[in-house]
Amino acid sequence: MRIAQLAPLAESVPPKLYGGTERVIAWLVDELVESGHDVTLFASGDSKTKGKLHAVWPRALRLGRKGADPNAACALLIEAIAERARDFDVIHSHVDWLPLPVLSRTGVPFLTTMHGRLDLPGLPQVIGAFADAPFVSISADQRRPLPEANWIATIQHGLTKDMFRPSYEPGSYLAFLGRLTADKGPEDAIRIARAARMPLRIAAKIPRAETAYFKNELEPNIDGQAVQLVGEVDDAKKQPFLANAAGLLFPIDWPEPFGLVMIEAMACGTPVIAYRSGSVPEVVEDGVTGFIVDGEEQAIRAVKELGRLDRRVVRARFEERFAASRMAKEYDARYRDLVARRGRLA
Repeated sequence: MRIAQLAPLAESVPPKLYGGTERVIAWLVDELVESGHDVTLFASGDSKTKGKLHAVWPRALRLGRKGADPNAACALLIEAIAERARDFDVIHSHVDWLPLPVLSRTGVPFLTTMHGRLDLPGLPQVIGAFADAPFVSISADQRRPLPEANWIATIQHGLTKDMFRPSYEPGSYLAFLGRLTADKGPEDAIRIARAARMPLRIAAKIPRAETAYFKNELEPNIDGQAVQLVGEVDDAKKQPFLANAAGLLFPIDWPEPFGLVMIEAMACGTPVIAYRSGSVPEVVEDGVTGFIVDGEEQAIRAVKELGRLDRRVVRARFEERFAASRMAKEYDARYRDLVARRGRLA
């Protein structure tokens, strides 16, 4: 099957550092190619893929030339797929709503995976304008704000089994990995680790818009010993960071659509302690791959229970539930359904 994959242009595919969506796209494309599909990735020119790369912008916007207009890059992405739509049997978009006016008029089967939160003003109006457009959610919880959308599947993320080596030794610290924004819970993570008398290592980027938050709320509590900031990590550094941790803290305060870092930790054999929010109950198996808690007090108690979880079981459940091969097979089935349906309607 000839498949087009449309990626956001903020990061390369895969990203050099932070970028969950782009990582998932990279794993999906590579798995589809391995299974025999002809895949073209529409992405930034610094992307790397086993498929064919159609570069629509020279370099990922976040690491590229300052002042570049992201709207200009998106316009070129949409124009590129409009010109080449007939080259494909199916088009898979990962860039939310922007391509819908074009994709709905090409006559080529398409679907859109929604990677972000959907409880934002204006989205119901978009759904109303594109009532027949097929969407894939990455968790059941993600759908709640837009139940009227044409959801054709929920496909949870998966990553390649050999990407992270597991460690079955007890870790020596707690880990926090993600953006340093209030809704990700870094303040809670610091308080939990201190109350549990465990060192905390934070691997995260500081968004420009959150500089004041970091300076005022986080930096005074990072002493370089009990609480260490190790900065943003790439995939090579992420593996030992997660594998050597006793547990990953995921104290989120927002409707997280999936939370890729949770399965990255599980791939390393590292259990997860997460607040009961968003997709967490769909990803973490309480008492098996981690603990689902309601607030700091329960999280502190859960830290003391990490030792009773079998890290080999954590890794095994990752392989059973969150492998990239499983994700690719589920998308393959949806592609075939859409192509077959379009054939019946032609």
